[in-house]
Amino acid sequence: MKKIEILAPAGSREQLYAAVRAGADAVYLGTKNFNARASAENFGGEDLKDAVMYCHGRDIKVYAAMNTLITDRETEKAKEEIKEIAESGADGVLIQDFGAASLWRKHCPEMPLHCSTQMTIHNVQGAKAAQELGFKRIVLARELSLDEIRKIASSVNTEIEVFVHGAMCMSVSGTCLLSSMIGGRSGNRGKCAQPCRLNFKCRDREYALSLKDLSYTEHLRELAEAGVCSFKIEGRMKRPEYAAAAVTAVKNAFLNRPYDKESLKAVFSRSGFSDGYLTGKRTLDMFGYRTRDDVTAAAPVFKQLQLLYKDEIQKIPVSVSFSAGSENSFLEVSDGRFTASVSGEKPEKAINKPLDESYCKRMLEKTGGTPFYADKFFFDIAPGISMAASQLNAMRREALEILYEKRSRIQPKKFTEENISEKEEKTFSSHIFKNSVRLRFEKFAQSFDSEDAEKIILPLREIINHREAAEIYGKKLICELPSLVFPDTEEKTLKRLEELKALGINHVSADNIGMAKAAGNMGFTVHGGHGLNILNSPAAAEYKKLGVTDITLSPEIMMSLAENFKTDLPKGIIAYGFLPLMRFRACPAQSRNGCKDCKGLTVIKDRLNTDFYILCSGKQYSSLLNSVPLYIGDKNYKNMDFSTLYFTFEPRDMCEKILKLFTEKKPLKAKKTGGLYYRELL
Repeated sequence: MKKIEILAPAGSREQLYAAVRAGADAVYLGTKNFNARASAENFGGEDLKDAVMYCHGRDIKVYAAMNTLITDRETEKAKEEIKEIAESGADGVLIQDFGAASLWRKHCPEMPLHCSTQMTIHNVQGAKAAQELGFKRIVLARELSLDEIRKIASSVNTEIEVFVHGAMCMSVSGTCLLSSMIGGRSGNRGKCAQPCRLNFKCRDREYALSLKDLSYTEHLRELAEAGVCSFKIEGRMKRPEYAAAAVTAVKNAFLNRPYDKESLKAVFSRSGFSDGYLTGKRTLDMFGYRTRDDVTAAAPVFKQLQLLYKDEIQKIPVSVSFSAGSENSFLEVSDGRFTASVSGEKPEKAINKPLDESYCKRMLEKTGGTPFYADKFFFDIAPGISMAASQLNAMRREALEILYEKRSRIQPKKFTEENISEKEEKTFSSHIFKNSVRLRFEKFAQSFDSEDAEKIILPLREIINHREAAEIYGKKLICELPSLVFPDTEEKTLKRLEELKALGINHVSADNIGMAKAAGNMGFTVHGGHGLNILNSPAAAEYKKLGVTDITLSPEIMMSLAENFKTDLPKGIIAYGFLPLMRFRACPAQSRNGCKDCKGLTVIKDRLNTDFYILCSGKQYSSLLNSVPLYIGDKNYKNMDFSTLYFTFEPRDMCEKILKLFTEKKPLKAKKTGGLYYRELL
C-alpha cells in the first residue's frame, strides 16, 4: 500500500515535540496572525524558523495555517505574514480565503497551497475547481462519507487530505456565523468562542448542537484505498499528550497493530467517538458533549502518555564510514542526501588490544538522543593501533551534529516584493440602487413582481416544481443553487441545471465554489452568493476569474469596509433576513426516527431560552437561522449596487410588509439586529 502521511497538530512547542516523537510524518501549525486557532500558542518569527528546522532535521514536513478570512485593510499585514512563512522554508500553506491565495501566488508562487477544510470543498465540482486554480492539496469537508470521498478523490489529481481524529464542528466547515453573530468572535477569523458547545435544547434533548469527536481509526485502510494521501488529526488547542496518543493510535491502526483505544478516549473525547459521517449514519448517536466523567478520566492517563514522546525517535538511517591509520582517523556519516565528515585525533600504538571493527561499531552506533540510527558500516582500520572510546564518541557526536545542521538548514521560498495590486480597481456602482428579493416559496413571488423588486431569487427545487415561474418572471428570475451539494446529489443537481437551461433561465446564484464553477462552465450568468465568504477585494477578483458576474459580500464585513470595497464587479449585501448561522448535515432537529417526525421547521432554544429556528432544505441539509432578523433598511449606506432581502420562513404578508418598509427607508419596529455591519469584527 502507498505511503500515507500522518499529519499532526502543533499548537505549541511542546505539542510539536510530542507529535514528532510519537511518529508523525508532518505537522501543521499557525503563525501569530491569520490562522484558525488564534488562541493557540502558535509560532512566529524565529520560533517559526526553529520549528521548521527541528522538523526538517527529522524528515518531518511543516504546513503553515493561514486559513482565515482577511479584510482589505489587512492585506499589507498578510503580505508580511507571507514573507515570514516563505522565509521559514515551510513545505505548504493552508488557505481558506481566495484573496489570501491570490496574494500567495503573487508574492511567493513556488509555495504549495492547500485548500483548508474551511474552504468547504465537499463535491466533485469543487475539487475540480480547486485543481484548476492550482491548489496542490485539498482538505475535504469532514461531513463526507467514504463513498463520497472516493468519488471526489478519483475525479482529480490533486492530493486529498481528510480528518481522521479530533473534534467536529456542528456546522459544515466554513459555513458558520454563530460565534460572530452572537459575540463578534468569528470562526472564519480564528476567534471562535464555541457557543455551539453550550446547552442548546431541541426536542427535549440537551446540548443539541454538540457532536462527539470524530475517530476513523477503524477505517484507515479503506480511506487509503479511496485515494486519501494524508490522515489529519485535529487538536492544536489540546495538550501534548493528546497529540502523542492520537498519532500513535493512527500509526498503529493503519499498520494493523494493537493500539490503546481507552487511553485515546480518556485523553480527550466528548462522550466517546463517532464515525457517522464516514459511514453515512448521521443519526443522533453522533451527538455528545464533554461530561464531568470525560474530564476526570483524562488525569490518570497523562503520565502514561508522556512516555510516548519522552525520547527522541530514531527514524533516519545513516551509513557510517570509519578509517584509521597510523597518522590519522576519519569518520563520515551520510543519510543519502547529505554527508558529514570529521577528522579525529592521531591513533596511538596499541599496547594491549588493538582497535577492531567490532569495538568501533559499538562506539559509533550509539546514536541515542538524535533522530539517526546507524544502518550500514564501512571500516578501514590499520593493524596495531588504538583509540580511546572518548575519541570515537566525540567524532560520532560531531559528525551527527554536522549532518543534522545540514539537514535542518533553512531553505526559504522566494518572496517577491511587489505592490498588492497590480492596478487600481475601481469601485463599481451603477448609481441605480436595486433590491433583490430571495423567497423560499414560488407562490410568494407574485407579490413582488413590481419595480420594488428588481430580481426575484427562488431555490432550485421551487423552480423545478413550478416551471411556469420561468415564463412568469422572465429575466427577473435568479435560481438559487443549494448552498451544499454533496456528491450523492451532485449529478442530479447538474441535470437540474440542464433543465433550467431548457426553460430559458440563464441566471443562477451560487454559495459554494463547485456550483459556481459548474454553472459558469455551462454558460449560466453566475451571481456570487453570501456563502462564498467574500471579505476582500483580491477574493472578488479571483471569483471574477471563475466567471462570477456580481458578488454579495460576506455578512461578516463591516459597512465601512463594504462601502470602500474595491472591485469592478457589481456588489451588494444582505440587508434583511433571519441569517443562516450554521449549515448542518447531521441535523439536530431529527428524532430517533430520523426525519419522519419533522415538518421542516423546528425550534431550538439556547441557555437563555431564546428561540432559534432550524430550517430543512429538502432533507439534504438544514440551517440554523438567527433568533432575530437582520434589518438595515433605515440605514444610510453607500456604494452598494444592490441589496437582498433574504426571506426564509416569514409568511407572505410579513414579506410584503418588510419590502414596503425597506423601500420607504423606515425602521422595523420589532427585535432586530444590524448584524456585524456596524460592529468591529474580531
